[in-house]
Amino acid sequence: MDSLTQIVLGASVGEAIAGKKIGNKAIIWGAIAGTIPDLDVLVSPWLDTVQELTFHRSVTHSLLFAVIVSPILGWLLKKLYPNQSATVKDWTLLFFLGFTTHAILDSFTTWGTQLFWPFSNYGVAFYNIFVVDPLYTVPFMAFVAAAMFYSRYSKMRSRLNSAGLIISSCYLAFSFIAKHYANNAFEESLREQNITYSDYISKPTPLNTIFWAVTVKTHNGFYTGFYSLLDSDKEINYDFEPQQKELLQPYSGNKKLEQLLSVTKGYYAVEPAKEGIYIKDLRFGKFDGWRKNGGQYVFVYHVWPNDKDKLVVEEINNRPKIDKSYLRDYFRRITGNKQQEN
Repeated sequence: MDSLTQIVLGASVGEAIAGKKIGNKAIIWGAIAGTIPDLDVLVSPWLDTVQELTFHRSVTHSLLFAVIVSPILGWLLKKLYPNQSATVKDWTLLFFLGFTTHAILDSFTTWGTQLFWPFSNYGVAFYNIFVVDPLYTVPFMAFVAAAMFYSRYSKMRSRLNSAGLIISSCYLAFSFIAKHYANNAFEESLREQNITYSDYISKPTPLNTIFWAVTVKTHNGFYTGFYSLLDSDKEINYDFEPQQKELLQPYSGNKKLEQLLSVTKGYYAVEPAKEGIYIKDLRFGKFDGWRKNGGQYVFVYHVWPNDKDKLVVEEINNRPKIDKSYLRDYFRRITGNKQQEN
């Protein structure tokens, strides 16, 4: 999730753990705990594209990191605030839950989280919420912010913070329910269109959990489609993307290429480039793929050999232009208007 959301979640967890003992310090340090895992981006300038992709959401997002680092920080914070009633155990629990809730929330997104690093590099992903969702963050933030203005001994402070946690958790629960209904629609339409598939990934489109996208894996390529819970029918138009794995043959056995393909979890397609190839990470799809003339895939990597016979990987920015027209069309599509698809 985005940094603001993780700060809010960490702040709320900190308040729940130690708010009655140390007041707003619990919120502040909880927010810091919710931020620490994302500090892995600070090493990005020293990593190439593939290293950055594989390192992000690994070490600092792992359960092992939480287990090892939390007691250390808990001990240091007790030394920093020796006269506060919060114990080493309280501080340790604050950081442990700040780290683990951050990592688990990230695992709900499409990118996923290497929760079990270093024992496994697999990115755990449930694909039930977009990385930025104001319907999750804004109400949560309002309740936590309001709680800060009450005394740590006030019942209202605890109630406000609890309300933020409950409402945000209910929204996450709703996202799983919405995903279930979207999956039913996708599966029904695939059967009706006689599309044979081995697997699929469904995920919410940006900023909501009403409008869903799907990437369907077949033996020679992928189908992509869109469905809103507010659509009046379950007729879904699919676009086909051939995988073209044969284009990888000249680079077979290259470690960097294998790492890049591993990141995509097998959901990739290859396209020839003027020099080298393009590898499209299909998990994220096209943010404007619901339009008749949808744009490019969000994450595309240009791969080509340099003079030393090593592969160079460069990410291409294919984010759509967000303007009033786009937002208007997007809102209409979320609410069930399929006119843009025709």
